[in-house]
Amino acid sequence: MEIKSIVLRYMRMRLLYPFKTSVGTLADKDFILVEVKSKSGLSGWAETVSDAIPIYHEETVKTNWHMLKDILIPKLMNTEIQHPDDVSNAFKDLRGNYNAKAALDGAIWDLFAKEQGISLAKAIGGVKDKIEVGVSVGIQKSEKELLQKIEGFVSKGYKRIKVKIMPGWDMNILKAIRREFPDIPLMADANCAYTIDDIPYLTQLDEFNLMMVEQPFGFDDLIDHARLQKELKIPICLDESIHTAEDVRKAIEIGSGKIMNLKIGRVGGITESLRIHDLCIKNNIPMWCGGMLEAGIGRAHNIAITSLANFILPGDTAPSAHYWQDDIITPEVTMKDGYIEVPNGPGIGYEPNRDKIEDFMLYSETFHNHS
Repeated sequence: MEIKSIVLRYMRMRLLYPFKTSVGTLADKDFILVEVKSKSGLSGWAETVSDAIPIYHEETVKTNWHMLKDILIPKLMNTEIQHPDDVSNAFKDLRGNYNAKAALDGAIWDLFAKEQGISLAKAIGGVKDKIEVGVSVGIQKSEKELLQKIEGFVSKGYKRIKVKIMPGWDMNILKAIRREFPDIPLMADANCAYTIDDIPYLTQLDEFNLMMVEQPFGFDDLIDHARLQKELKIPICLDESIHTAEDVRKAIEIGSGKIMNLKIGRVGGITESLRIHDLCIKNNIPMWCGGMLEAGIGRAHNIAITSLANFILPGDTAPSAHYWQDDIITPEVTMKDGYIEVPNGPGIGYEPNRDKIEDFMLYSETFHNHS
């Protein structure tokens, strides 16, 4: 695989509605669109998923730009790439910056699949032709508004409802949901909103027949989650705490949780995602794919990863129209009867819509391989 050039595009897209969690509210999604062009004439695509400010993890869109421009792209240009695994190997001595690494890793995987003439899902070992779709519901202005949104999502056929919780918007809300929807598959996502002092309070979560509670404690914690898991009947699902397969190994060893949420950007790319997937299979830890409000190209990567065998729980990969007036791919991601079909075309299986990309782009920079 010979790289001709790499294009970074700084993108900004307006969400259909603001998305509120325990750590903040997002109305616009800023991200970097990465295009890796090969000398064969093909392009591989991926997105960064960091926020404009570090409210999910320490990376931001602008730190991603710096890492990509000044460190990762120059290093990649000087790396011989026979297989996408060579990307993560090239970056292994560079600390952190998982999301910036993941964008290049993902673009190379897309390009690799296209050069092989196969889908990204097939290239990584996917086995499904469709995936179950769940939906994430942010914190609303009122209980009534939340219940109305859930009713709408249930009527559309979503296979699982995830609600964001935080102190003051938790047990009362879950009780109201179960009163109206006693049987829907339901989970709660805390986004690190609680502390170890809340363990006695959080044991009330067992009353609501939840599939899981996601990341109740700190973004870098494993130990306190293990203490809480001993007190809970429902599984804890880890999110922010997991960046590597080694993190997963430690979490399993001390009992920090029983389910893993995988986000490609959070763990440094598809290559590390595959390592985590295989480790979870070995230890009987079920998985699902989380969402970071991706546009269509990032969403396509999530669809591919969810086609793997151990993604047995519905993820957050909702259709394009759930988030955007217009997406940046053709066709847009659609859902039927609670499922999204896994595309079988080359690479991600969706065509980047260059006109829409141009509409949402604030600026760009191109880096040429002079070797």
